[in-house]
Amino acid sequence: MRKNKKTRQSLLKETIAELPFITDEELAKKFEVSIQTIRLDRMELSIPELRERIKSVATYQWNETVKALPIDEVIGEIVDLELDKRAISILDIRDEHVFSRNKIARGHHLFAQANSLAVAVINDELALTARAEIKFSNQVKQGERVVAKAKVVSLNQKDRTSVEVESFVENEKVFSGIFEMFRSNEQKGE
Repeated sequence: MRKNKKTRQSLLKETIAELPFITDEELAKKFEVSIQTIRLDRMELSIPELRERIKSVATYQWNETVKALPIDEVIGEIVDLELDKRAISILDIRDEHVFSRNKIARGHHLFAQANSLAVAVINDELALTARAEIKFSNQVKQGERVVAKAKVVSLNQKDRTSVEVESFVENEKVFSGIFEMFRSNEQKGE
């Protein structure tokens, strides 16, 4: 059932506050209105478009926090990071990420997103992938958004850290991996 404009805008504001990375297309589906209506509602409410919302969440703090690689070398956009604990990145699958004949994402892009997130979560100046066990569980298509979630699962080895990464499109898992990361051990435990 369609809601009046005032109710819809109030719910839109709440939804975006809870899910800042939701797309206009997903909002249009949710509220059963056109994408243009969502865009007009956002403009009236002074809610920025998705790309700007992502940038405001992923402010300059990642430049100060990520130690193992320059922030511009992370594949995808980091939206959450707690060193040696967890990290989240988002990658929008575009034309350059897919096979031209079927518009399915090339696996190395999903791997690169997960691997660079596993490196970024390490609290050390040096973090290298020593070993990885990966599994692709579903195809990803052009236009979809991949959310990768990294979790440090083991810090107790002398110079190694194990990081589990799972990637999702909406709520469907598309990739998982365990990355054994070599670290220089200098900053471990800080």
